[in-house]
Amino acid sequence: MAYPFKIRVEHVSKVFGPDPQTALAKVNAGMSKTDLLVQSKNVLGLHDINLNIRAGETFVIMGLSGSGKSTLIRHFNRLIEPTAGRILVDDVDVLTLNEAALRAFRRKKISMVFQRFALLPHKTVMENVIYGLVIDGMPKAQAQAKGTEQITLVGLAGFENHYPGQLSGGMQQRVGLARALATDAEILLMDEAFSALDPLIRHDMQLQLRDIQARLHKTIVFITHDLDEALLIGDHIAILKDGLLRQVGTGPEILVAPADDYVARFVRDVNRARIVTCGDLAAPGQGVGDTVLTSEQTIESAYAALASSDAPITVRHANGDLAGVLTRQRVFDALART
Repeated sequence: MAYPFKIRVEHVSKVFGPDPQTALAKVNAGMSKTDLLVQSKNVLGLHDINLNIRAGETFVIMGLSGSGKSTLIRHFNRLIEPTAGRILVDDVDVLTLNEAALRAFRRKKISMVFQRFALLPHKTVMENVIYGLVIDGMPKAQAQAKGTEQITLVGLAGFENHYPGQLSGGMQQRVGLARALATDAEILLMDEAFSALDPLIRHDMQLQLRDIQARLHKTIVFITHDLDEALLIGDHIAILKDGLLRQVGTGPEILVAPADDYVARFVRDVNRARIVTCGDLAAPGQGVGDTVLTSEQTIESAYAALASSDAPITVRHANGDLAGVLTRQRVFDALART
């Protein structure tokens, strides 16, 4: 199914400093981020960012520290105002919303999960999860019913009356996620939500997020500096560097065809065969013989079949439709490209 674009980012630039408009004009004329800071004391956060985010997908924005990824996500709910450009949600320019409309937008349409859990320490798990609902005027019994549903969804049933200090870091982050989900917002912004967690807990949270997303189909914008995390949860990935957008694509697209040397260096240590599927590399045509690969198989899982055949092998989708053919040489060329 082709989803319509839920969020459109059009030519968004952000300059922090005493004279952002003049500074942006200099950047547009070719001045570098470093020279801008030295000459004018203005800091370039983002420059001419264009993105289309589909409804119901998990869209990952990633980059190293200082790349602009957290700055960008804060534009979506106008925690940061752009120096130039537009942010459209369901074709409505968020920048045109007045104070009342923006407040309603933040309460109903879009929710955020922060890197630091931001829980109220003197309130229980249930009270934290339903806090926004109660403040918004929902009757307490109805809010608690909604809270129970979300607490169960994130795997914390039985902990409703515990306080944050009684929970592990991973459990506290689940409370933050439940609180965001309780609003029924269509869009979920997650700013390095798992980066403060231990590796094993972090992986558990990544898998749980995938499971929740498979059931709820939210539009999730997820910020990370971790490529493995991006590849695990992202339907599409955008890579930023120094406020510039370097590439957007699916994980396999970026691994197989990095847009430039920076992206190539960024992904060079990834085992592509564990990520790229037979369907990603299938070419038009019908294979020879009885061997059939499925489009969802990773190249790693298909190694044995590919190694034993000099002829093209048929690749089919799960429903039996033809996806194309795959040869050993095609796989070698694609994975050795970078």
